[in-house]
Amino acid sequence: MSDANKAAIAAEKEALNLKLPPIVHLPENIGVDTPTQSKLLKYRRSKEQQQKINQLVIDGAKRNLDRTLDKRTPLLPPPDYPQTMTSEMKKKGFNYIYMKQCVESSPIVPIQQEWLDHMLRLIPESLKEGKEREELLESLINEVSSDFENSMRRYLVQSVLVKPPVKWLEDEGGPLPESPVGLDYSNPWHSSYVQARNQIFSNLHIIHPTMKMLLDLGYTTFADTVLLDFTGIRAKGPIDCESLKTDLSIQTRKAEEKIMNTWYPKVINLFTKKEALEGVKPEKLDAFYSCVSTLMSNQLKDLLRRTVEGFVKLFDPKDQQRLPIFKIELTFDDDKMEFYPTFQDLEDNVLSLVERIAEALQNVQTVPSWLSGTSTPVNLDTELPEHVLHWAVDTLKAAVHRNLEGARKHYETYVEKYNWLFDGTAVENIETFQTEDHTFDEYTKFIEKFFSLASEIMLLPQWIHYPMVRLDCEDLKTGLTNKAKAFANILLNDIASKYRKENE
Repeated sequence: MSDANKAAIAAEKEALNLKLPPIVHLPENIGVDTPTQSKLLKYRRSKEQQQKINQLVIDGAKRNLDRTLDKRTPLLPPPDYPQTMTSEMKKKGFNYIYMKQCVESSPIVPIQQEWLDHMLRLIPESLKEGKEREELLESLINEVSSDFENSMRRYLVQSVLVKPPVKWLEDEGGPLPESPVGLDYSNPWHSSYVQARNQIFSNLHIIHPTMKMLLDLGYTTFADTVLLDFTGIRAKGPIDCESLKTDLSIQTRKAEEKIMNTWYPKVINLFTKKEALEGVKPEKLDAFYSCVSTLMSNQLKDLLRRTVEGFVKLFDPKDQQRLPIFKIELTFDDDKMEFYPTFQDLEDNVLSLVERIAEALQNVQTVPSWLSGTSTPVNLDTELPEHVLHWAVDTLKAAVHRNLEGARKHYETYVEKYNWLFDGTAVENIETFQTEDHTFDEYTKFIEKFFSLASEIMLLPQWIHYPMVRLDCEDLKTGLTNKAKAFANILLNDIASKYRKENE
């Protein structure tokens, strides 16, 4: 073995015999932060600078506030109120009001939607149809919700606060709602409900199916109609009041015959069927037919009432487009200027039409009277109430007087201008003129005055139109013209006779 190999082997052995240094164990608290370490780890220079900046801002704001307050005028000391104004009771009252406002401002749980839905389910569907009904239901729901919240708010105040005995707080709030009186649900009520329901059905005949059919028949027949057609009266032009009375009377009679030939047979047919009296006990038969008669009477009375109201509306001063136009003449007879027909005659004719309408449908037999075929028939009570007739008469009188004012004023202008021709003034002037000594020229001038007056009268308009009257003045014009010419002829004859005597 060479020396080199021996040296290498010796070096390896020496290396294997070397000892490693001992293992040093770390202390047990090396992973735990001490207070000093935590403080150093959490320290941030930026936070310290931010705190200094905030403090500088606060100090500057305080200095500015102090300068501003120094510039203001000092506040006056509080007034020395008497003890009666700052009494203990007053403090309690104001404190109660403040606490009450705080309690009332607290949120209130609204009424549950399930409760509202349950209330709506109790309402029949027929009462919910239509836009107006929907708006009404919505307003009722809002009212119920508002009442619920107000009640809860009031209950909350009265259950949380104790109102002090202060007189001026008596109107604050109010007593809690009391429980309904007379509603006792301690015992079953279904049997009593059924009994009451059956009693109602046996006595309230208006809910009988036949009554419903009678009501529907009357509604379809009379709902949108009246006895007379008032739409085309003004379109006919000027008419005599007697002609209008005759036309409307004929219309009334025809409408009455039509009702008795169409509606009344259908009514009788309803009660000739077997099921008409179904469910009606024999002892209740008179009451049932009495209900039938009342219902028929109400339907016919309503028809007559609406017809009277429609006739009254013809003379409504606010709507003159429907006014009838009456022919009236100004006449001259026996040295009198008069209206023909007179205003009183015109008013009487108009009012008589109300009476004619009220006389219609007064001989309609009751159903039991027709079914029994008695020799002395019993008629329905279809007479209009007195207050309806009084209202119609008073309204028509006022309307007729108002619409005749124009014709009356025109008559007064004739009286003012030409009344002297026939009241004796003209005769007196002529007699005075004749007794005096006048020249031919003076006679000519006086005669010309009457001829000019006659020409003036003839040039006046023949017809004067007013909303309700067409006034014909031709007869009056002719009479006044002839009167003026007659006076002129008297003077002509007088001057002619005088000159004949002078020539002889």
